[in-house]
Amino acid sequence: MDSTLPDAFETSQPGSQSDQGNDVGATSPDGSANNTDANAPFVKLDDPPRFDLESYIANYTGRTRFQRLFLIGTCSSYLSTEALRLAVAEAKSGKDVPRYESAVRALAEIAPNDKAAVLDREWVERMHRAINAESDRLEQELRGYKNNLIKESIRMGNEDLGQHYHQIGDLVSASKAYSRMRDFCTTTNHIASMLLKIINLSIERGDWLSVQSNVHRLRNLHPSKPEEHMKNQPKASTALGLSQMHSGSYYDAANSFLSTDPSLGDSYREIITSNDVAVYGGLCALASMDRLELQRRVLDNNSFRNFLELEPHIRRAISFFCNSKFKPCLEILEAYRTDYLLDVYLQRHVDIIYSRIRTKSIQQYLVPFSRVTLDAMSKIFAAPLANGQTDATGPDSPFVKELNGLIGDGTLDAYIDSERKVLVSKQTDPRTQVQEATQESILNYTREAHHRLLRTSNAQYGPEARGEQKGELRSEPTQKAPVFPAIEKLINASDLGRSRGKFSRTSDML
Repeated sequence: MDSTLPDAFETSQPGSQSDQGNDVGATSPDGSANNTDANAPFVKLDDPPRFDLESYIANYTGRTRFQRLFLIGTCSSYLSTEALRLAVAEAKSGKDVPRYESAVRALAEIAPNDKAAVLDREWVERMHRAINAESDRLEQELRGYKNNLIKESIRMGNEDLGQHYHQIGDLVSASKAYSRMRDFCTTTNHIASMLLKIINLSIERGDWLSVQSNVHRLRNLHPSKPEEHMKNQPKASTALGLSQMHSGSYYDAANSFLSTDPSLGDSYREIITSNDVAVYGGLCALASMDRLELQRRVLDNNSFRNFLELEPHIRRAISFFCNSKFKPCLEILEAYRTDYLLDVYLQRHVDIIYSRIRTKSIQQYLVPFSRVTLDAMSKIFAAPLANGQTDATGPDSPFVKELNGLIGDGTLDAYIDSERKVLVSKQTDPRTQVQEATQESILNYTREAHHRLLRTSNAQYGPEARGEQKGELRSEPTQKAPVFPAIEKLINASDLGRSRGKFSRTSDML
């Protein structure tokens, strides 16, 4: 009944686990296996993260706690046992039986002797009976409310039923119950509450189109109390940012996170925290904005500064990038790669975002130079040499292959001098560019002047001139429209330029 985890678990197909290098299939919380594709990598990490698991998970409430614990337990070999043990306890404290069963199975695979790895069948049967009884009771109450035709009671009955389905993991039925509330909402506050519930449910389901549409509906509401709008604005901005980040629109996602009001605080812990806003917004901005925009819209943003203070390493990385200190910037990001790969929304985007930041750093580094030695660039951008490698600037080194790839796809307008081990930028002559722009401007001017003269002559003399006798038409006008000498000279120069293709000298046009 439960949906797959967004981003980290993209597709769900029945099957057994498989292990292929670093991309391995994992069992989703509903018991089905997930065979992920290249766009939604499910990685296996051996490096320990920088956060403490208990402190990290204490920042969240609701169903996202299990999502994050299950992801960490199935991806991190260092925290797998501890995270899955907490996931089992978290699932057992709720009503979602499929989640509990999947967490127990995952724990049994890595720690079969653990007490929590044994399925509590008595609890499962008891919970099934309680869920069925509660579902019957809520549906019976809703039928009674419909018979009484009381709109507020029907709205509350659908809300209670939707919350019940949400708690047991039947997200489709919960979405239908929340949607039925729309016809029975009598105030804008009721509509806003319903839209927020649908947005949260859509985020958990990974239905990002629904998130965007309902966020726009929420923003178009005009609550009777201004404080209600201010309360919903930060949640709407962060939800929209998550949706845009999922679609790969990192610039739009950065704008959404940057516009989030600091009043968000801990009010949206069932989805996202203020620390997450700082990380998501900072990384998306680094991947999509230039240095001037980063300085103006991120570092000098008094509103977003409150979020950056929660994650000072993100602020330092952006500051280093703006100051052209690319090596410490990339080192900071690399130090937190494991943490971000264990984030339920960020995991599938880490490699793409890091690649864009690295490419931008290389481009910015080459701007002041016409040629740079590969040795100087390797000291900043090359990864540490692996076993058996002695030269970071050799033709078979990963760094040189990366440069060749950037040159091949047109990202860098340069070439590598393999003999001298120099990267040479293809420089254009500014004087030639100015001359060509001037020629094009004059040609456009003369063309426009010629068209205006034709329109003026047409308006003054008409397309045809009549003779002296009535009804007699002459193919030639009775008098020729005057043409100013300077304009005529420009027209002749334009015709001459078109016949030659381009002027050889600027003076030819004058």
